[in-house]
Amino acid sequence: MSGVVQLSAAVRARKVVHDLFAQETDDAELARAQFLSFSKQMPLLYLILVCNAGAVMVAFFQPDLIFKTFVLPASICVIALVRAAWWWRQDGAQLFSDAEIAKSNRRTCMLAVVMTLAFEFWCMWIYSSGDAYARGHLTFFLALTQVSTVFCLMTMRAAAMRVAASSTLCFVIFFSVVDDSRMLVEAVVLGCVGLGMMIVTHRYNLDFSKLIRSQRDLRNRQAETEKLSDENRRIALTDALSGLPNRRQLLVNLDRIDDQTVDALDNLAVLFIDLDGFKDINDTHGHQAGDSLIRSLSVRIREICPPHSMLARVGGDEFVVLIETPQAASVAASMAERISNEIALPVLVDRHVLQVGASIGIATNANGACTSHELLRRADTAMYHVKTGKKGKIAVYDAALDRGRLRRMEIEAEIGTGLDKGEFDVFYQPVIDAHSGQIVATEALIRWPRRAAGVLVPQQFIEIAEATGQIHPLGMFVLERACRDVGPLGDLSLSVNVSPAQFRDPGFLRQVAHVLEQTRFPAGRLQLEITEGYLLSQPETAIRTIRSFKAMGLSIALDDFGTGFTSIHYLRTYGFSHVKIDKSLLVDLGPGSKASFLVAGAINLARGLDMEVTAEGVETHEQAALLRAAGCDRLQGFLFGRPMPIADLRAMCAQGTGDLRQGPPALRAL
Repeated sequence: MSGVVQLSAAVRARKVVHDLFAQETDDAELARAQFLSFSKQMPLLYLILVCNAGAVMVAFFQPDLIFKTFVLPASICVIALVRAAWWWRQDGAQLFSDAEIAKSNRRTCMLAVVMTLAFEFWCMWIYSSGDAYARGHLTFFLALTQVSTVFCLMTMRAAAMRVAASSTLCFVIFFSVVDDSRMLVEAVVLGCVGLGMMIVTHRYNLDFSKLIRSQRDLRNRQAETEKLSDENRRIALTDALSGLPNRRQLLVNLDRIDDQTVDALDNLAVLFIDLDGFKDINDTHGHQAGDSLIRSLSVRIREICPPHSMLARVGGDEFVVLIETPQAASVAASMAERISNEIALPVLVDRHVLQVGASIGIATNANGACTSHELLRRADTAMYHVKTGKKGKIAVYDAALDRGRLRRMEIEAEIGTGLDKGEFDVFYQPVIDAHSGQIVATEALIRWPRRAAGVLVPQQFIEIAEATGQIHPLGMFVLERACRDVGPLGDLSLSVNVSPAQFRDPGFLRQVAHVLEQTRFPAGRLQLEITEGYLLSQPETAIRTIRSFKAMGLSIALDDFGTGFTSIHYLRTYGFSHVKIDKSLLVDLGPGSKASFLVAGAINLARGLDMEVTAEGVETHEQAALLRAAGCDRLQGFLFGRPMPIADLRAMCAQGTGDLRQGPPALRAL
């Protein structure tokens, strides 16, 4: 039994020794990394060898021993220079296949041993030809060559170990017997040095190999995350039912057009299409039939659209065609006729013949320069005019149709008056910790409850305020009021939405600092929320502004996360500390659903970049549980509390509501 154990130990020992000196050939990426390392180090190695050979040749040169002291070392130097020149020309491994890399590495491993031993054998051959001084030089250069060669080859364990072992063994044996063993001590010392180099080489090579494999694993993980991010972006910009670009994609294209400085007329047109009778089909035949109809019409309308146009589905039964071409007005009119006729054709769905019509509005820049967003609004206005009259017609925008503009102007005037009269208020929606259930933050939301002409929801006046510049006083009103209201509420954090127009204001940073100073609100408790629109249009300015706010101690959150151009590069570039998952991603959220995978991917992406994640729009216990399980840090939504006046928020905090993970007490009691 002991003999079997000893045999097994001997086999293992031989395997260990074999593995130390064997060249790794099963990892192509490691071989490529070794090749890249050699392309930088091998010219230096051969240069050291040439210099050392030259120094020894000068010290031992004898005319009567011309071959021994000149021809042979010169030949070694020529070979070394040729190899050095070859390596010098290799500026990377991308031009070589894996097989060529492996072949070059094997050749290098062999030549390293051959060249080193050739130099050592030559040195040992001429050793007896020199005086004591020359022999001392030779011993020094021989040891220097061995050490430098091993360290230059450290990234390839096989080459370094073979050179170290063979050269050290030859050195020790030779200098143990030469000169009546007077160099025995030096031989023993160099033998110990060689053994130490082999140990260091082995450890370094393990670390090098581990680094290469770790980098590969990291790249693979990043590629998977980027793939998920790209898929998330594609889904966010595509209508799931029709496969057409959605409203977000349309707005992106409109932004692109507005960023261009071309002022040519009649090169842009927008068609706004609304289906007539679609609701009746949904009510009569069900939503499945309506979905089939939408898919069929999407295919047919897309076939009509020329290459210089884009068809987008922007609503349940609404489509938009964006046309970019010279003489866009005539192209739009002709296309509108064809689309109207195509939509009017009957469609067979589940043995039912379905038929709808189309009300189409057209707006072009033929009569004057106009932004693409304004064209979209005008086309919508023209379509609405058709819908309120005789449906199934086509209307071209005219200034007489623009009654909505007057309405906007009225609201614009009322905003300024409302601020002066104190008609606006700030409501607060609690944000809870997903795990403890405690209220940890609140989001400030503007309301207009005391408007003389009646209450307006934020969606009805915020857009107007942004377009007219009134968002600046409105935004500062919300920030100052919220800081004063929330300041006394312990360590409760405060989130405030920031309009892109505010972020563009050069004085906004100074204004925020002034509010914090006046209200004595701690900067560490304040978080500003920004959406992607401004960040994409002015990235460099946005990065500087975000860094300035973070330097003040504020947190910056990316709002509506998962609905735009989110990617690893994008998140890293701007340096967000928090992200808020948009409530649209929570639609149809359930165990095993596609939405749950998308949300989990978005959370993992953000958490992987050390960002805290808040999910907004949480309305059900099931949503809360899935988000909590996916790693979401904070939750916000009607499940935990609707936007409320500050007095109600104070009462909720003062009551010590405890664990809100199942909803506030009022909800749990139902």
